[in-house]
Amino acid sequence: MKALVYTAPEQLVVQDMPEPQPGNDEVLVKVECVGICGSDMHAWKGHDERRPAPLILGHEVAGVIASGDKTGQRVTVNPLVTCMDCEFCNRGHTNLCQTRQIISMPPRQGGFTEYISMPQRNLLPIADDVSFEQAALTEPIAVAWHAVELADQKSDFYLPDSNALILGGGAIGLACALVCNHFGITNVSIAETNSLRHQTLSKAGDFNVNYPQQFTDQQFDLIFDAYGGTITQKMASNCCKPGGVIVNVGLAGGEVGLDVRRMTLQDISFIGSYTYTQKDFELTTEAINKKKLGNLDWTQAFSLEQGPSLFQSINSGTMNAPKVLLYPEGR
Repeated sequence: MKALVYTAPEQLVVQDMPEPQPGNDEVLVKVECVGICGSDMHAWKGHDERRPAPLILGHEVAGVIASGDKTGQRVTVNPLVTCMDCEFCNRGHTNLCQTRQIISMPPRQGGFTEYISMPQRNLLPIADDVSFEQAALTEPIAVAWHAVELADQKSDFYLPDSNALILGGGAIGLACALVCNHFGITNVSIAETNSLRHQTLSKAGDFNVNYPQQFTDQQFDLIFDAYGGTITQKMASNCCKPGGVIVNVGLAGGEVGLDVRRMTLQDISFIGSYTYTQKDFELTTEAINKKKLGNLDWTQAFSLEQGPSLFQSINSGTMNAPKVLLYPEGR
């Protein structure tokens, strides 16, 4: 089968790879559409020791079941494979399973290819009127869903009465804004440095989109850091209202930029948010199937063969779409 393989830092090559063989309780999935994630970019730069070359990246997958008794069913893929039997899984915190695996990280190859093998429980049906491009957004939106759920659990104020600031207007940031709307928060701002994205973000919902410096003198009940770097951590801890909540979703790295003294004196809560639970993924899929999260038309799709040049374009900041998708069979 054809696959886009990460072979060395900033090197991607289309190669022939053996078709995966489904293990116990697994089925084959024909990949129809797969998104490029920030973590894929991080690995491509050679900055992720968990993803050593050679490796097939990609974990935001939608496709069709190609083996077993549900062959032909259109699905979105939960890429997080967990044991379902440890203390965390039994409490519903599947994202904290200590033996968890995710496609695009050894021992599991990723979705930049024609076929993957997944447990049946990780495959959720998508509605007939949901496109594969929309379904491939389930994973990044589930990340946002989990973050907003955590904020709701921690905050002691009525969420619809709050205001929210999203730091970063990529797919996760935009997804956070959309999920905030879904949870009843109408006053949502997005801070984004890339002007090419501003129009797309503004069209995706009723959001106040601007450059970060336009928000530095404002205060917000909720802040979602979708970048997770030193500069956004500084901004988050300075712009959060007393008693507010900061949810860190991004993992850009660098020195810690949080103003811990101010956060302590102002009783500001900081929450780390990692991926999603199985329940989060199910609720996100349901919301997409019921068209509860907007048109989800903020993507650009290309063939798998265009992958190497697309990574270069994303890295240079010349792509205006928050999410770039690949089609293994071409466009």
